[in-house]
Amino acid sequence: MALKLKHLLRASWRKLRSDKRGLALTEFAVVAPVFISLGMFGFEIAYMAITKMRVSQIALSVADNASRLGQTDNGAFVTTIREDQVSSVLNGSLIEGRSIDMNENGRIILSSLEVDPRNDNQFIHWQRCIGTKEVDSAYGGEGEELEGMGTPQITAPPEEAVMFVEVVYTYSPVFSGAFVGDVNFRDEAAFIIRDDRNLEPGLTPGSTGVQNQC
Repeated sequence: MALKLKHLLRASWRKLRSDKRGLALTEFAVVAPVFISLGMFGFEIAYMAITKMRVSQIALSVADNASRLGQTDNGAFVTTIREDQVSSVLNGSLIEGRSIDMNENGRIILSSLEVDPRNDNQFIHWQRCIGTKEVDSAYGGEGEELEGMGTPQITAPPEEAVMFVEVVYTYSPVFSGAFVGDVNFRDEAAFIIRDDRNLEPGLTPGSTGVQNQC
């Protein structure tokens, strides 16, 4: 009986060893999780890089647009910048960043870096913000005296202003935190104003008063 069982087991093993049915399916079941994980990781990294590029573009766009404020004014006097003009630039940045939920996940801080005529020190004359993320400027608030802003350090020439933008954004993973956790992006951009401005009053009130106070 034992010998018969032994021969039966050997025959079954030889038959099983020569049976190739389902081999491809078995191999796929083994390697599929690895390739799927690699694909998801690659997509996550690519999308994170695209998001970082968009954050950089928003910073440049806000600084550039803010530096152009007043260019279309054709009055005989040197222009002053209004609150509603700055507000339109900041609101436009949220439209530009709608695909990455900039309003919910980010903060845009626009500062006017100038020379204080009272003591010739660099200072932030005015500062406006937008976005629900709670974060302050890395350089201080409105009225802050400082040596300059940015890396490398940027300073404003006398009787000129530099529109300095800080964008802080929290990247939320597409799939989960298994590949990357929440990552904070920070980008800065600066443009000197394009035309003469009357800098003394700072921002003059618009139709709805002070907007986007930090």
